[in-house]
Amino acid sequence: MKVTVLAYGAGNVASVQFALERLGAAVRLTADPAEVAEAERLILPGVGAAGYAMQRLNDLGLSGPVRAFSRPLLGVCLGQQLLFGTSEEGQQAGDVDLLGFIPGAVRPFNLPATLPVPHMGWSRLNDLADDPLLEGVEPGSYAYFVHGFVCPDGPATLARADYGGPVPAVVRSENRWGCQFHPERSAAAGARILQNFLSLPC
Repeated sequence: MKVTVLAYGAGNVASVQFALERLGAAVRLTADPAEVAEAERLILPGVGAAGYAMQRLNDLGLSGPVRAFSRPLLGVCLGQQLLFGTSEEGQQAGDVDLLGFIPGAVRPFNLPATLPVPHMGWSRLNDLADDPLLEGVEPGSYAYFVHGFVCPDGPATLARADYGGPVPAVVRSENRWGCQFHPERSAAAGARILQNFLSLPC
């Protein structure tokens, strides 16, 4: 099993790499557009700000190859958010253009004062759709989240968590999946999701 992880300066690639290697995968870390274009499977990790992440993808010439990628792609945490159209990260709605695979704007949490932001810790996965990425994952399984922005809930949602309302925890657009949580830190459920991703036909 071969998988390429984008090492573009906006994600903690080491923990993703080690989790994949524990599952027997051969992992390539790269920021080379040519290597991205020829990858069998691609993981787009991400932490921090969407604007910075998109700037890094653009500066490194990676936005085009990622948008054109036709084999299995998995966005993790901020990487899921980058699959959407825009992010309200700044002062004005839609101020950051994202990859645009899934319509809608990523927005900051609007929560009661009793719920801290970011959403950090373990939450249950529910409303699981029938999808190869979620095969063998039981409803109610826990996953580990760290995020202050939330994706729009819609037809692309494959699983939800609850944090003051529905949180799209897994999404899909054709050959592209996203996990808002960190599967590499999510115990058995996360390992199963990564194993399922590695098993997807290319």
